[in-house]
Amino acid sequence: MFKSAHVHASSVASVTIGTTHFVNAVVTRDRSRLSRVAVLRLSGPFGKHAPPCVDWPPSLRTLILGHWAHVRGGLEVDGSLIDTIDEGQIREQADIIKSKGIRAVVVNAVFSPIDTLEQQEEHAAAIIQREIPGVDIVLSKQVANLGFLERENAALLNASILSFARKTIASFQAPIKEMGLHCPVFITQNDGTILSGDSASRLPIRTFNSGPTNSMRGAAFLVGKQEKGEAMMVVDVGGTTTDVGLLLPNGFPRQQAAYSELSGVRMNFSYPDVKSIGLGGGSLVRRIEGKLTVGPDSVGYKLPEKALVFGGDVSTATDFTVAGTDVDIGEPAKVRRVLHDQDIVEFKAEVKRMLEHVIDTMKTSPDDLPVLLVGGGAVVCPVELRGASRVIKPEWSGVANAIGAAMARVSVVIDTVKSTEKMTTKELLASISEEVKQKTINAGASAVSVEVVEVEALPLQYIANKTRFIVRAAGDFDYSRSHEFSELQAHSDGPVSEVMEGGIAPTSTEDQAPETDSAPDIDIDLYKPKVSNRTWFVSETDLEWITIGCYILGTGGGGSPYGSMLRMRGQLRRGNVIRVVSPDDLNDDDLIGSGGGAGSPTVGIEKLAGDEMIQAQEELYNMFKGGRATHMIALEIGGGNGLQGMILGASDNMNVPTVDGDWMGRAYPTKWQTTPVVFRERDIVFSPVSIADGNGNVLYMPRSTSDLKVEQVIRAALSQMGSSVGCADAPVTGAETKRWAVEHTISLSWRIGREVVRARKENRIDSVAESIIDSVGGPETAQVLFKGKIVGVERTLNMGHVYGEVIIEGADASNSSGRSDASFSGRIKIPFKNENIAAIRIPENQKEVLGHEQNEDVLAIVPDLISVIDAQNGENIGTPEYRYGLLVIVVGITASERWTSPRGIEIGGPKAFGLDHLNYKPLGRFVKPVSVIDEYEVNT
Repeated sequence: MFKSAHVHASSVASVTIGTTHFVNAVVTRDRSRLSRVAVLRLSGPFGKHAPPCVDWPPSLRTLILGHWAHVRGGLEVDGSLIDTIDEGQIREQADIIKSKGIRAVVVNAVFSPIDTLEQQEEHAAAIIQREIPGVDIVLSKQVANLGFLERENAALLNASILSFARKTIASFQAPIKEMGLHCPVFITQNDGTILSGDSASRLPIRTFNSGPTNSMRGAAFLVGKQEKGEAMMVVDVGGTTTDVGLLLPNGFPRQQAAYSELSGVRMNFSYPDVKSIGLGGGSLVRRIEGKLTVGPDSVGYKLPEKALVFGGDVSTATDFTVAGTDVDIGEPAKVRRVLHDQDIVEFKAEVKRMLEHVIDTMKTSPDDLPVLLVGGGAVVCPVELRGASRVIKPEWSGVANAIGAAMARVSVVIDTVKSTEKMTTKELLASISEEVKQKTINAGASAVSVEVVEVEALPLQYIANKTRFIVRAAGDFDYSRSHEFSELQAHSDGPVSEVMEGGIAPTSTEDQAPETDSAPDIDIDLYKPKVSNRTWFVSETDLEWITIGCYILGTGGGGSPYGSMLRMRGQLRRGNVIRVVSPDDLNDDDLIGSGGGAGSPTVGIEKLAGDEMIQAQEELYNMFKGGRATHMIALEIGGGNGLQGMILGASDNMNVPTVDGDWMGRAYPTKWQTTPVVFRERDIVFSPVSIADGNGNVLYMPRSTSDLKVEQVIRAALSQMGSSVGCADAPVTGAETKRWAVEHTISLSWRIGREVVRARKENRIDSVAESIIDSVGGPETAQVLFKGKIVGVERTLNMGHVYGEVIIEGADASNSSGRSDASFSGRIKIPFKNENIAAIRIPENQKEVLGHEQNEDVLAIVPDLISVIDAQNGENIGTPEYRYGLLVIVVGITASERWTSPRGIEIGGPKAFGLDHLNYKPLGRFVKPVSVIDEYEVNT
């Protein structure tokens, strides 16, 4: 090989390898390559309702999770202690782990990614290592960033493949030495950068899905330096699938949103945002009901045996390409005499349509951009595509993946929370940027090439002077330092020959875990919720639909209901009963309590719920003598709190029904923006009130001068109580509830969620917005306000609330037609204060947002609901999740009549959010949601 290339082995500075072995071990549930893992949580009383692997497919959970325990420890968001670690507790758990024969342990502490002082994970690991010498220990902070459950998931998968990864990576050394090479081995990561062999043996999870990234960066290299900082679309065509990704102007692939999923496991380190379609050189071409189809079935690697051009008997995309072009593959005469001209024309049209559609869904603006074709199957692609400024198929495109691996860079990310009290955001960013650049140099990058390529500052809601910073730097590998990254030494946990004999040993079917993860297939049209004697008994199917609807009704705020959903699902699976009743059926003297969580959503994703909500309720009724609640109601239906009334009312908590309604009909940022305050039949509604932090601290406020003062006191207390508390409000009467509540909002959430799930199941996400509109009352109640892509986001923090604007540029959000939609052109802006406030068209001659104009074109405004929906899956996108390039649909829903009185508009309308120059004009006519109980009641 070296002779033919006229290269001496001593000239090779490093070997870079892209491998799928580790991810394949997880996907195939390979028992021979996955180790059992113990999890030690340093979380004190938090997280008990979401145990490790709670959201995993059962087969994978059974295969990997061997033991878990909560022990003392963890930090608050400000770096103070939830609790100190207890060495005795850790030693006790180490004895249990040792007795079970488990050789891999994950240590996960609350807010460990910002723990630079206490170093609780490191101390716990040292204790475990002393008790179980030689055990593999993975610190969660070394694997992923903020997001307790998702970070733990990633650390678990990483720990499970450690032993196999070491043997695999060590095995790469033997053939390299046989070729006379004495250089370090690097493994490609999924973000387009490299890991040393030693680092990859400790963090093999970072290699998952690196293949598409390698192809994208290899393609960019083949066409030279990206001109004028332009983005490029890379289309990588293989034998079975085509992977399409966007290469950003900074030279790195666009990444997925905050959460990614692999084999049913949700994690929080990002993957390249790649879409795959069933088009490749081996794709089957056939007619189904008169229509010519291409894929998704494929002959794959058997193309040289099965395809017509090679003497086989199966019509493939390669056959049709050879028949319709001058491409010389196999024996062209075998297809040019056989395949009909009309079939070839239809084949070309279908391939063109498939590619144009997937490219369009990946674009970040309506403008055309270059498209690079790579991969062995690229011959099937046309040379002209709508939406492409030019189509480029560079020389050596078939080996773009290998080239991308060879020229991968080094990068480091810092994700941390800092105080802005004594330093400005700009000063902190400068400091963090220098730190991340130095870490990148330490990881092997050349100092002169290192640059900061990504910066994000996210002020934390309800927390004064705290901002989350995410900064990434990258640079070229410094080959003069190759000696610093010496070869990986083989470890003693198994002979290398197990891996190397005949290459990587094939996986046998008996080594794979049985697939028992399929959820029951619910026929949406036939499904009926269980309603008996005017009581709705909530099921897991109901919960799934309600959760989706709650987030959409959150209008960008309220926090994700995902964690609450997991807790409520756990209650149902343990056999608990959750009941919902109609407000219409309340007795006047019933007592309706409310409660939920208050605090920053960022804290909520890290410090998982303990018993703070139920503790707040118990403390309230220990002091309050006006009678214990007979029912619960949600404070707000939008976001995570939409499920809290049902969680509190469940049979294992307060064991009372939950009212089908809430005090907002959406999410609002403050407690005084509620319908009981709108009606003002009492001077004060929300005191007495009790809050608990779940760690032993309780505040009881028996009286106040106003509901606004209650809000102010709770917000002040939050900063000293971990920025996340459970709240309990003294009950109101059934008669008051019937007058004040926004009615049937659990039913409304259920109906919205059902239509989103139906659209997914029927593969028509392109019409999901119209389905949502039908579920809330039809076109006279709701509208599609805009479709497009996010092209700008700005955020600032003021008095604990995150203010900002998102800019959306008109574009086709269709998942099927691929046509442009002239009805949504130009740009709109959506100002938000935790929740979306308005949707306002930006004048064509106003490229940037320059402040308030007196005659702004308002599409919708509070108290009407404005929700931003992910056009790819129908899910709500919260304001903290807004990011450049997301394809979105903006839906407006007319507010309940509870909000459209003069006082309702005063409290929940534009002036309450500082938009004094704008007036509320209803989007449409409010239609009262249809009660699930009324529709599905079965008398017994």
